Amino acid sequence: MNLHVKLGKLKLKNPVTVASGTFGYAKEFEDLVSVKSLGAIITKTITVNPRLGNPPPRLAETASGMLNAIGLQNEGLDNFLKFKYPALKKIGTEVIVSISAQTKKDFIFLAQNLESAGVKAVEVNLSCPNISYAANNSKKNQQISRAKSFAQDAKATYDVVSALRKKTKLTLIVKLTPNVTDITEIALAAERAGADVLSLVNTFLGMAIDVETRLPKIANITGGLSGPAIKPLAVRMVYDVARAVKIPVIGVGGIMSAEDALEFMIAGARAISVGTASFVNPKAAIEIIEGLKLYCKENKIKDINKLVGKISL
Repeated sequence: MNLHVKLGKLKLKNPVTVASGTFGYAKEFEDLVSVKSLGAIITKTITVNPRLGNPPPRLAETASGMLNAIGLQNEGLDNFLKFKYPALKKIGTEVIVSISAQTKKDFIFLAQNLESAGVKAVEVNLSCPNISYAANNSKKNQQISRAKSFAQDAKATYDVVSALRKKTKLTLIVKLTPNVTDITEIALAAERAGADVLSLVNTFLGMAIDVETRLPKIANITGGLSGPAIKPLAVRMVYDVARAVKIPVIGVGGIMSAEDALEFMIAGARAISVGTASFVNPKAAIEIIEGLKLYCKENKIKDINKLVGKISL
């Protein structure tokens, strides 16, 4: 059977990737799982300069999920290129580097330096709910309100993606936020701007309170909700976007099993990302690959691509 899928110019051996921020830089998992068996590794998001992230506590368990407000803690571009990327290249599977910035200029700087280093694809993280972004227009350069992201505005999304498209030949995977009224509007703006692939969804903005102390469980007050609790919402958004755009979609949000992954693919996702499940079971992504193989065998499906968007209505 054929499990290969294509995302822009990127060819994956199977449709299973690991979501940014949930798998570190992969080396941490090599003693536990066959990392090279993955379709692709999406790295922890990097920024131009190192970031300390948000103050602790930054994680809180919730019903069927978790809240996080890490704040994109990372050691910056130079450290990634010097120490992390050389090791990632040796693993034997595709590497997609997640990038984030507060300005178009820094997004372009990241993409161009990564392209020069041999990276084939970047995940353009326009949708982290735990940091603030600088507004990008000629009249003002101010901080947008708390938890506002580029991906919450169609014009801002278009501006960043089109600027990147003009400056790089990398496969651009644009990660979208669910914290909008109409995600298809943002998806179409990204597609028009030159995105090769869309990834959705990022975490839902949420909050939890300790009733004994009457304080938020996260120092940032709000955080991103992930895990099985968000899966039905994410599947619906993938279904809506896949019907609206012509470019491939990566489905993300609460995928714990092969059955979950299949839901996203039948809804229209070409590939999927496993996130929170890796915290519970480091082998989750590998088990999902095996589950997809078994499903195809049992249902006599020779090419997994034939499942994409094949929902019976």
